[in-house]
Amino acid sequence: MTSAQTRSEHIFDATTAGFEEDVIKASLTTPVLVDLWAEWCGPCKSLGPILEKLAGEFNGAFRLAKIDVDAEQELAAMFGVRSIPTVILISGGQVVDGFAGALPEGQIREFLTKHGVQPGEAANDEDAEAATPETAEEAINRLQQAIAAEPERAELKLDLALALMRAGNVASAQSELDALPANLATDARAVRLRSQLELARALAGAPSLQELQARVQSSDTDWEARDLLGVRLLIEGEAAAGLDQFLDILKRQRDWNEGQAKKRLLAAFTTLDDAALVSQYRRKMASLVF
Repeated sequence: MTSAQTRSEHIFDATTAGFEEDVIKASLTTPVLVDLWAEWCGPCKSLGPILEKLAGEFNGAFRLAKIDVDAEQELAAMFGVRSIPTVILISGGQVVDGFAGALPEGQIREFLTKHGVQPGEAANDEDAEAATPETAEEAINRLQQAIAAEPERAELKLDLALALMRAGNVASAQSELDALPANLATDARAVRLRSQLELARALAGAPSLQELQARVQSSDTDWEARDLLGVRLLIEGEAAAGLDQFLDILKRQRDWNEGQAKKRLLAAFTTLDDAALVSQYRRKMASLVF
């Protein structure tokens, strides 16, 4: 296998201790390809160099996490690995897809492309310093032009839906999302966007934060107000406070509105970037549900 000294900056050894931070949380911004291998595995010796070559070539479009199943048996068990090599793609904090066995380079490229992972451009220091973040409106214009030039590239339509959501154009984002082909409709980014749209729609015509807080203070069992208060807090950046509202409903009136509190929690978990917070509240939800 490639030595640590010669490895690309986009390749690292994943461990049980650092898995949540280095893989799950990191995948919220950059997809992570997990390579489960062992020294004694013959096919691993042919697959490993291909994955490492692609990690360097894709230049940060994904990171490659190497897991030695003999050294990290807990991680191997967590993934339910039955044979190696096994490769798993994690994006948005969730397992997106995977494959077993030593596939040829062409098929691995197709696997990555299918999930919207495209080679990144090498950047020089001057370009990096001069670059400014693209606004949502600029992204929309760029993507609309790209789609007009290459309408067969469905992944651009997912990018457009995400940009529309960033711009606050909920209806258009929903329209683009609904029009995605089946293979992209289950992409981790599409799943996350769907949850964001669900939460955004819940606030259409909803009272202000202050009105909802007043209603909850006036009637501790005003579940509708508590539910909308949770959504508004979540959207306005007070994630923990919002999640607490849903947990309170789940604890005291689990079946309200066909179990909506649990649905809200699951949608929120998909949208949040804070892996530690999500893990904490998943455990709290589990203690109430099971």
